[in-house]
Amino acid sequence: MLAPLVVCVGVGVVWGKKNYPFAAQFITVLATSVSTPALVFSTLVTAKLSNEVLANVAGATALALGLCAVACAVALKVTGQPVRKLLQTATFPNAGNLGLPISYLAFGDAGLSTAIAFFAVCSFIQHTIGVRFLPNTQGIAAPWKSPILIASVSAALCRLFAWVPPDWIIESTKLLGSLTVPLMLLSLGHALAVIPAAGLRIGSIVGTMRLLLGLAAGYAAGWLIGLPEEFSNILALQMAMPCAAVSYMYARRYTDMGDAAAGAVLVSTLSFLALAPALLWLVGSTAGLR
Repeated sequence: MLAPLVVCVGVGVVWGKKNYPFAAQFITVLATSVSTPALVFSTLVTAKLSNEVLANVAGATALALGLCAVACAVALKVTGQPVRKLLQTATFPNAGNLGLPISYLAFGDAGLSTAIAFFAVCSFIQHTIGVRFLPNTQGIAAPWKSPILIASVSAALCRLFAWVPPDWIIESTKLLGSLTVPLMLLSLGHALAVIPAAGLRIGSIVGTMRLLLGLAAGYAAGWLIGLPEEFSNILALQMAMPCAAVSYMYARRYTDMGDAAAGAVLVSTLSFLALAPALLWLVGSTAGLR
């Protein structure tokens, strides 16, 4: 199930080791300004969920991310790490290329539908609010000009007024959105090929925060809102995903902590893969026993 992810990262690693030309800035801007907004729009518009379910999942997701952000900010401060530069890396999970397939494996169609809603809300918050906690973002477009915000609001209006966009719009955004994951993973693999030891050391700290505090925040949010047990478990599973690859791209673009963010993605992803069977068992999925 995770083999495609490993292959994409591996290609990036080999590319970096061979020292082939790599337009990192171009890829970063393309992924964060074009392909990700397209992915968010197509996901929201085509999600097979009622508006009521979307609202419940959205509220729980926002609360879980808020709790996780507060806990991670405290943990970063205590461990002496730069809070503004690493908070979004520690807070936001890889809800796309890992969260969606794993939730489907663990909970079937209900898990996939819930994970899609979680991903849409998480992406919206990360790319509009989360990124603005980073320093040196004075040149970033105003919130109302953000491609992610425009895509999210457009999709929400389509659902609100029950308007289905023409097939060519849906297919175009799906095609552009399909670039997001491989672009991020190739760029991540390239960075991992040349990552210094310091990046792995700090990344281990941040990656550990992401897994442990994310899981705790997911369960806490589910309990506070009173979600049914199945949805609470799905929320906790999503919040326990490793660091999002796009977090590395933002850290590289706006801070000097790109190596640390890449290390956090690597360490948390490898740790998650090792702990996945136990985690699936914890959230009540029989997939963890197979």
